[in-house]
Amino acid sequence: MSQWWRDICFAHWSIDPARIAPMLPRGVRPDLHDGRAWVGLIPFRMVDAGVLTGPPVPWLGTFLEMNVRTYTVDDHGRHGVYFCSLEAQRLAVVAGALGSFDVPYRWARMTYEQQPYGAAPVGPGSTLTYTSRRIGPRLGAGSGRVRGSAAHSRMSVAVGDSVPEPSELDLFLTARFGLHTSLLAQPLWVPNTHGPWPLHRAELLDLDDTLLAAAGFPDLAATPPQSVLCSPTGVRTTFGLPQRVR
Repeated sequence: MSQWWRDICFAHWSIDPARIAPMLPRGVRPDLHDGRAWVGLIPFRMVDAGVLTGPPVPWLGTFLEMNVRTYTVDDHGRHGVYFCSLEAQRLAVVAGALGSFDVPYRWARMTYEQQPYGAAPVGPGSTLTYTSRRIGPRLGAGSGRVRGSAAHSRMSVAVGDSVPEPSELDLFLTARFGLHTSLLAQPLWVPNTHGPWPLHRAELLDLDDTLLAAAGFPDLAATPPQSVLCSPTGVRTTFGLPQRVR
C-alpha cells in the first residue's frame, strides 16, 4: 500500500515503560528514548491511498484519521509503531482493516479546519483543528474505557517555524519505519518507507480529549505534552509485506 500523510500533528507525552509493556504483542517491547516510553496523539489527513502499484482509490483513499500510538522494538531489533487506537472517517476502511490485521480501528465522525481558511500553503501562523467522535456503542465502565460517552477528541495546534535540523527526539517520534501488530495471535512487523518529514515546531492551543483515556492513559490529556510538532506538507509512505516476529 502507498499513501500520503498530510497536515499531520504530533503531540507526545513521556511515560513509564511499565505502563506500555503489557499492551504489546509477544516478542515486542517498548522502544525508549532517555529511558522513557512515549505516547502520541496523532491526527492527519490520509490522501490518495492505493493498493500495490495501482492508482489512488477514489473517495475511499482520502479521509481523516487520528491515532493513539506508542513506539516499539522487537527481538530482531526492528523498530516500529504500535497503535493503541485508530479513529477513521471511512467505515469501509475500518471494516477492511479489522478484517486484515488485529488493529484497533474505530469508525468516527471527524472534521478538519485550518485558519486562515483555505490558505495555501499551510505554514507559520496557521492553526489546524481536528475533531473526532466515535460512532457506535458507547463505552461503559472498565479499565481503559470512558464512562458514559463516546470517546472523542478536539485538538487545535498553531503551526510554528520550520525545523531545519530535527533533534534526536524529533526523529525518534516521527521517523518510524515499521508497524508492530498481529494476525490470529501471530505477532507481525510491517515495514514502511518514507522520506524525511518536513517538520515545524507547534503549540498545542486546545485539547479536549478522551481517546487517550479510552486507550488506557487517563492522566495524559490533562497534562501538557513534552513535544508538539506538525508537518503540513507531510510525506508519502509505502508499506511492505508483513514479517513474523518469532
